Amino acid sequence: MSRGRISIVGAGPGDPELITVKALRRLEQADVVLYDRLVSDELLRSCLPGTLKIYCGKAPGRHALTQDEIDRLIVDYAKVGHHVVRLKGGDPFIFGRGGEEALAASRAGIDFEVIPGVTSAAGASASAGIPLTHRGTAASFAVVTGSRCGEADTPVRWDLLACGADTLAVYMGVSKLEEIGGELIRHGRDADTPAALIENATTEEERVITGTLGTIARLALAMKVSNPAMLIVGDTVGVRELLYPAELGRQQIG
Repeated sequence: MSRGRISIVGAGPGDPELITVKALRRLEQADVVLYDRLVSDELLRSCLPGTLKIYCGKAPGRHALTQDEIDRLIVDYAKVGHHVVRLKGGDPFIFGRGGEEALAASRAGIDFEVIPGVTSAAGASASAGIPLTHRGTAASFAVVTGSRCGEADTPVRWDLLACGADTLAVYMGVSKLEEIGGELIRHGRDADTPAALIENATTEEERVITGTLGTIARLALAMKVSNPAMLIVGDTVGVRELLYPAELGRQQIG
C-alpha cells in the first residue's frame, strides 16, 4: 500500500462554524482523525461513516495520550496509506504542539500539510467585543501561556511582557491568575488595567467576566470560572463596555 499523508488541522476557537472551508474538506476526506478535547462533536459528525476517530484530549493533569504516542500514531497510520487528520482546537501552531507533529511527519518522510485555524486569542477577543488592537488605544498585542507561571526552569518573561505589548492574551492561565496578575503588577503594569476572562469562547456557553488586573483573580473565584478560558489584559477591554453598555453592572463583585 502506498504511503498516506498527514493533515495537521486547526478547528478554530470553539464554534464549529468557525472552521475553515479547507479544514472541513480535509475532515470529510479523512480515514483517521485524532482529535483534541475542545473539538466539537458537530465537527466530528462531518467525517465519513467508518472513519476511525481517536481521542487525544489533554486536560490539566489528565492526558489521554502522551505527545510521543500521538506522534507515533499519526505516522504509523500514514505509513500504511491512510489520510490522517490531526484535529486541534484553535490554530495548530499556537500552543497546539502542531510543530512537534509536523516534525514527526517530516522525520518519517511522510507528506504533510498544516491548515491554520482561527486561534483562540483572536476568536475569543472578537466574540467578546474586545479588540486586540484598536486605533488610539493599542497598537500591539502578545500571546503567552500562563501554565508556566512560577516554573523556575522555564519562566515566562513577565518583566518583558508587562509593558512590552499594549494587549496581552493569556492562554491556560485560569489556575494561575493570582500569580500572573502579581507578576505583571510587580513588573510595572498598573493594577487598574482593565482585564477580562472569556470562558467557552464563541460557543453558546460563552461567559465574559470583566474587572481589572488587580481584581480579576478574585472575580474568577467568585464567578467560578473554569477552563477553557482566555485572559485579556489591556485598555481595549474597555471597548466592550462601549459596545455592550447593557451588561455594565452585572459583575460588580468586589
